Amino acid sequence: MNTDALAGRLLFAIPKKGRLHEKCLTLLAGADIQFRRHHRLDVCLALNHPIALVFLPASDIPSFVGKGNVDLGITGHDVILEAKMDGLITEELRLGFGKCSLQVQVPEAGPIKTVEELAGKRVVTSFEVLSQAYFDELDARLQLSDSEKTKIEYVGGSVEAACALGLADGIESGDTMRAAGLHSISTLLQSEAVLIKSRTPSHPQLLPLIALITSRIAGVVAANKYVVCQYNVSRDKLSAATGLTPGRRAATISPLDEENWVAVSSMVEKNRSAPLWMN
Repeated sequence: MNTDALAGRLLFAIPKKGRLHEKCLTLLAGADIQFRRHHRLDVCLALNHPIALVFLPASDIPSFVGKGNVDLGITGHDVILEAKMDGLITEELRLGFGKCSLQVQVPEAGPIKTVEELAGKRVVTSFEVLSQAYFDELDARLQLSDSEKTKIEYVGGSVEAACALGLADGIESGDTMRAAGLHSISTLLQSEAVLIKSRTPSHPQLLPLIALITSRIAGVVAANKYVVCQYNVSRDKLSAATGLTPGRRAATISPLDEENWVAVSSMVEKNRSAPLWMN
């Protein structure tokens, strides 16, 4: 595909693989962004919008968006901070998937029980920037000298093997490590997938389209987050009922033929719906 085919199109970066990829495809379908991606091609054109989808490693997307190489992107909040791009991008939406915890973990059977006991020792991680900042603050609080400070070492994969091999006293990871005999002693960060755009867009003429796509994706996120709750209630109990089901903005209330009764329709968060049915 030549660059002329991309002229005038909004460039939208999507993780090309990994835990976010399939969720992003579902999100695009919900937002009615139709496309056909040819095998092994990392750029494809939307069929019904002036958009080009660019499939990139999730770790590269913050840089591409922050520097204005692409207009929109989806990646993890933790990846943005690790890339030091939070000052160059705006997080437009939290998307409700790809959730994880960035934790400090140590062997369950080992002597270290707190991060203070881990300070000054060896820590391996695939999030070197975030870990260094965390332990620098901890070392300063504990007034450790330069020679006593925590040693942070980068490992791209198999982080959980580092303790077993004697390469580290603790690890920092976003993965579940219980199967490796590890447990968490501190949480650095809660993360999830986010929709991002550059603070200094390279194509200001595309801002209306960016706003439209953002609005559509927000609608998909809301639809996945809420269920419609409909019921009939007497007017004397209406205030108490709508207190339980206030809706996103307000419940829709319609009169019924039966005197003193109304029909209520309200959007309720899915994670709150089961207790409501029990009440």
